[in-house]
Amino acid sequence: MRRKFVTNLLLLISLNLLIKPFWVLGIDLKVQNVVGAESFGLYFALFNFSMILNILLDIGITNYNNRNISRHGYLLKKHLSNIVGLKLVLAVLYSFVCLTVGFVIGYDKVQFHLLLFLILNQFLISFTLYLRSNISALQFFRTDSLLSVLDRTLMIVICSVLLFTNLTGGIFRIEWFVYAQTAAYLITMLVTLSIVLAKTGRISIRFNRQFCLVFLKKSYPYALLILLMAFYNRIDSVILERMLPDPLGKQQAGIYAQAFRLLDAVSMFGALMAGLLLPMFAGMIKRKETLGSMIQLAFVLLFVPAVVIAVSTLFYSREIMELLYHSHIDDSVNMLGLLMTGFPGIALTYVFGTLLTANGSLKQLNIVAFCGMALNIALNLILIPSLYGKGSAIASMVTQLVTGTAQLGISILLFRIKFSNLFIYKLVLFTGLVILATYLSKRMDNQLAGYLIAISASGIFALSLRLINLREMFLLFKKEP
Repeated sequence: MRRKFVTNLLLLISLNLLIKPFWVLGIDLKVQNVVGAESFGLYFALFNFSMILNILLDIGITNYNNRNISRHGYLLKKHLSNIVGLKLVLAVLYSFVCLTVGFVIGYDKVQFHLLLFLILNQFLISFTLYLRSNISALQFFRTDSLLSVLDRTLMIVICSVLLFTNLTGGIFRIEWFVYAQTAAYLITMLVTLSIVLAKTGRISIRFNRQFCLVFLKKSYPYALLILLMAFYNRIDSVILERMLPDPLGKQQAGIYAQAFRLLDAVSMFGALMAGLLLPMFAGMIKRKETLGSMIQLAFVLLFVPAVVIAVSTLFYSREIMELLYHSHIDDSVNMLGLLMTGFPGIALTYVFGTLLTANGSLKQLNIVAFCGMALNIALNLILIPSLYGKGSAIASMVTQLVTGTAQLGISILLFRIKFSNLFIYKLVLFTGLVILATYLSKRMDNQLAGYLIAISASGIFALSLRLINLREMFLLFKKEP
């Protein structure tokens, strides 16, 4: 199982390293530099608003389905016919709630126009993720890996034509960015659907009320978890844009987006690993297999890079922002450092939150997520009036570290995980060495060389302390007895 995890993880990361950095740094970032912080802030706040309520499109179906089909693959065809009908009903509910809440909080005509397309985009994403959950649950990980980058690949092609050619006369509007996403998500959904149908054969879409009630009863704890996590991950920019007067609110949301974009980019890889871990953990728990070595492997592969990324970004935040953006550098530098300091907490969530989800420990996860949401909203409301976007960054950092540590603690108690004293000592020593090396590298005259030396030294520390064991990784590729 460890061999399958590592080989598929390498494929997944390789594909995403080819595509997603170019999307984030070449397209998404370029769009913000072209349209400006205020226009992008408007889009960013609306996008996060649609993300928070997007749980109404899923009600926990995707996570529950992934766990369930990985255990009982023969149920795929039966569930697919009924869940497709259920998803269409939920799409109507989601649209109604989004538009109603948007009206209540005072969105104008321009915001409603963008919101309509963002609502459609969220439905296409949600439906594609559900379809992909069937593919990964059946452990067709290579197929799922290719599908994970298809939408971004299509968006890169479409946006590159609009941004880097004279087709539009050198003009680019934020609405076009949203339309390009719609086209890419639609094509990806159709391709994914055709692959699932190839596995199941023809299906008939139906809405079975009894099936849906039973399914929703089983999946609603997953829905509650996703809703609570969406609040503390995405509410910052919405509160910023609504709480501060125009145009300051939109501008601060746009500046916050500059820093959050990089956190979101590195978090993508943790999310991809979690997608692989969920069906693997679920299958191993069902078969009562020993989880210790798998948990430690996943923890090291996520937490070690998270420490390196957080520390290096904290020290080199100004150099990074000056390289990427044209304006609002001073404001976004502090936000970036704070947000990235919370990244190790996100890494903990991707490992131990996924483990608890696979185990069905939803009560514990929902308590942690509710506390995280309450903490995040309270900190935002207290800090935004005086600190603006920096207040939101502080709220995010504290929330991620608290919730990640809480999930680690619960996992240790439930699964009786025992990390050796030597392993803990190595982690502490590694973290200290990374901080020291990065601090010393910052004193170099050539900042680019200093940054590269800090990253390289961190890799050497991880190998020297045998936190990452290349020989063991190599042996995993050999056929296990």
